[in-house]
Amino acid sequence: MVQAARELLAVRSPLDAELMVSDMIGAWWGRRVRGGDVEQVLGEGLVDYAAKAGSPASLTLLICLAYLGTARQGAKAEGAALALMESGVARPGWADRVGAVKPTGCYVSRDAYGDQDTVICTFAYRWGEESAAEAGQERHALVMVVDHNMSGMARDAWVSSQVDMLIEKARAEAAGNAMLLFEEIEPQQARALLESAMKATREPKTPPPVSDSYSAYHAFARARLKALPPGRKRPAPLHIEAPYSRERRAMLAAEFLASDAAEHLSDPSAASRCADHIIDYGCEQDFSRPLRVSPTKCETFLLDWLPRKVMLSVAEQEAMPHVLAAWARFAARRTGLPERGLKATLDAVWEAIGKFPEAYRDPTSFGLDRPLLERLLPDGDLSALARRVFAFPFLQGVHNGVDLDRLNPADDADRRTLLEIDHVGAADEEHLAWHEEIASRLWVGDPPQLWEAAQRLLDLGHDRHDVLHVLIEIAERIGGDPEELAAALDDIADIPDEI
Repeated sequence: MVQAARELLAVRSPLDAELMVSDMIGAWWGRRVRGGDVEQVLGEGLVDYAAKAGSPASLTLLICLAYLGTARQGAKAEGAALALMESGVARPGWADRVGAVKPTGCYVSRDAYGDQDTVICTFAYRWGEESAAEAGQERHALVMVVDHNMSGMARDAWVSSQVDMLIEKARAEAAGNAMLLFEEIEPQQARALLESAMKATREPKTPPPVSDSYSAYHAFARARLKALPPGRKRPAPLHIEAPYSRERRAMLAAEFLASDAAEHLSDPSAASRCADHIIDYGCEQDFSRPLRVSPTKCETFLLDWLPRKVMLSVAEQEAMPHVLAAWARFAARRTGLPERGLKATLDAVWEAIGKFPEAYRDPTSFGLDRPLLERLLPDGDLSALARRVFAFPFLQGVHNGVDLDRLNPADDADRRTLLEIDHVGAADEEHLAWHEEIASRLWVGDPPQLWEAAQRLLDLGHDRHDVLHVLIEIAERIGGDPEELAAALDDIADIPDEI
C-alpha cells in the first residue's frame, strides 16, 4: 500500500486523493483477522509502516489517513505526518485542503413504500482566496442508499462530481412518478440518518449484503458525515413513530380484525395470532411502522423472517398469506398508499403464497413432536431451536426414575436437573455451574457469538461435550466483559490441543 501511494503524488486534487485512499483502506473493511481488530492490526499497522518509510508518498498517505481513518488511526497518522513534515519531507500543494470541505445541500429521494432512501449530500472545498469558479470545479456529491427492509442499513455508496445534473435528474424522476418523492432536508437530518445506517451496516458479524463498491467509499462517507452539523433531530425520511406498547399493538390488531379488509377471513382465532405476528414484525424490525406495506417488506416477512423466527400452528400456516393480504389492504387505506402501490403489494403476496409452504417448514417435520417443541420454544422463537436442542439434548424418556418429559428447560431448577443427567457421575459442582451458565446463555442467545462459535466447531466434526468445554474455558478465562467475550468467541477457529 505504501508503494501504491506513489500514485498520490501525481493527482491534482484532494478529492482524487481522498477517493484513492478510501478505496485502498476499503480492502479490509468488514473482514476479520485473528488476534485483534482488523482496524488495529491493518489500519494502525499501515500508519506505523508509512511513518517508518518517511517518503513523500508515505507522507501523503498519512495526511489522507489522518482524515479518513478511524479516530485512533487519525490521531496516529496526524502525529506521524507532522513529524515527517518537520523533518523536511515534501508534500503536494493540495495536501492542506484534504478534508477541508463545507456542506452545500442535502436531499433525499424516497419511494412511496418507504423501502429505500437515496440520500445526496453535496460538498465544496474551502478555497480561501481562490475564485468561485475554481471552487465550483471541486463540488461533489456523496450518494448513499439506505434500505429499511434490511434494518435501515446503508447498502450502497458512491461519489459524483456532476452535482447539478444528479440533483436535476432525481427531481425530474420524482416529478413524473407518483411513487417517488424528492425533497431537500436539513444537514442534521441527513447526518443522523446516514450515521445510523452506517452503524446498522457494520453491526452484523456475517458480511452484510452491500454493493461491491460500498467498501471503497466507506471511509470517505464516514469522514464526510463529520462535516455535516450534528443534531438530535429525528431523521425525517424514516418517519419513525413512537414505540408501540403491548396495549397499542392489541388495539391495532382489534381495529384490523373489525375492518372490512378482514371480513372474509374464516378462522378468527388464527387470523388474530397472524395479525399479532405482522404487527410485531413492523414494530420490532421496521422502526415501529407496522402499517408500512410494500412488495419487498411482505415478501421478506413471509418468506424469510417467519420461517426463521416464528413457530406457527397448522391453522396459522394456512391463514397467514391471506391475513397478510388483508393487512395490506387495511394498512394502505390508513397510510394513503397509492392504488398502484397496493396492487403491486398484493401481487407480491399472491406470488409468494406458492413459495410459502416450501419456505416455512413446520418444526414437527424436524422429527420433534409438538409438546417437545412447546417446551423448547415457549416464546415461539423458532431461530432458538437449534441452540436450545444443543444445550439440552435429553428431554424425553425416563432416566434413573426421573420422567424427563415433565422437566421444563426454561425453569432454573429443572434446567439444573437436566444438566446433572447429562453429566451423571462425571462433574463436580463448579463444573456443573459453568455448564449451567453456558446453557442459560445459549437459551437466550447472549452473546450471539457463543452459538456461532459452537456451530463452527461442530462443523469441524468435534464432539458436543468438547465444544461445550471450549466455550466454558473461554467464558471462565474472560470473565464478565461482554465485548472481550464476544471478541474471544469470534477468534475461535478450532479446538486447542490442550482442551
